[in-house]
Amino acid sequence: MSDTASTPPSAEIDEQTRRDFLLVSTATVGAVGTALSLWPFVNSLNPAADTLALATTEVNLAPIAEGQSITVVWQGKPVFIRHRTKAEIEQAKADDSAALPDPAKDADRVIKPDWLVMVGVCTHLGCIPLGQKEGEPKGDFGGWFCPCHGSHYDTSGRIRKGPAPLNLPVPTYEFQSDTQVKIG
Repeated sequence: MSDTASTPPSAEIDEQTRRDFLLVSTATVGAVGTALSLWPFVNSLNPAADTLALATTEVNLAPIAEGQSITVVWQGKPVFIRHRTKAEIEQAKADDSAALPDPAKDADRVIKPDWLVMVGVCTHLGCIPLGQKEGEPKGDFGGWFCPCHGSHYDTSGRIRKGPAPLNLPVPTYEFQSDTQVKIG
């Protein structure tokens, strides 16, 4: 009788099954470990919490009387919100036919005619125009005036005179109710 006995077929199958199990389980553990080690890097590509907080701004319009303006901050920029008077609305509509450097109708710049919402940054060099506060110069057209280089905006925030090439931009906004607006 020989010392080398042949391995029974069932033992070979058990050994092959064990090898397959070890191979699959090692690959699975390796894949899970790789995914877990990459997650902090992938997660770091998401916007920071403070950035997400600035994505939108909600404003209560109830305390703003007709003829008043407020300034809120959205994405680090001032946003002018003005409760326009009937005279300002009529003047803005009348100026639709004026020769404008950046033509835009008043109706295309507002959702509700009583409320004008726009980013308060001059399109010439990024200054903040005057005209939001009582007593500040409102320029030749009753809207806003940028004293740095003399840009004049009308009651719809459209450039009328001066070096600014574009109207004051209108951000994305929506009215959530008659007294609540969401910017962004």
